[in-house]
Amino acid sequence: MTSTSTPPGLARFNTLEEHAAHTALHEACASTAWAKRLLATRPYATAEDLYAASDAATAELTAADLDEAMAGHPPIGRPKPGDPTSAREQRGMAGASDALKAEMLELNLAYQEKFGHVFLICATGRTGEQMRDAVRERIGNTPERERELVRTELGKINRIRLARLVEDD
Repeated sequence: MTSTSTPPGLARFNTLEEHAAHTALHEACASTAWAKRLLATRPYATAEDLYAASDAATAELTAADLDEAMAGHPPIGRPKPGDPTSAREQRGMAGASDALKAEMLELNLAYQEKFGHVFLICATGRTGEQMRDAVRERIGNTPERERELVRTELGKINRIRLARLVEDD
């Protein structure tokens, strides 16, 4: 069934004052260019319209924009203290063994040394072992291939965070 009215959470986002909307978007993705693009195309009739705008904005991010976006993400296994979003998204590492946490730390450092940025993965719903296996696999990528994967993962994360932003009250 398709509704012709805008869902309440999305309507609330559409009517936020620009600064408040920018702040909300910045919490979803640290890229200023991404947030500006989404602000410029408000209001959105459906959540899918918002997600499509996010996908398009993510696809157009420059290397510097991607760096800015990644800077907003803590390393896997070390969520930002007091940040419920990163803790929720990285829940799969919360119950990991000390050995797995230590291995993830080593892999994160090796990845960051090779690529110059944090290992970015859509961690929602993944176990600690799955995230470890992903970083092990991706550390062998070329920088160009890894940038493509980072963009894809960022798009997934942005969609999840936008869904939380506009979910119904």
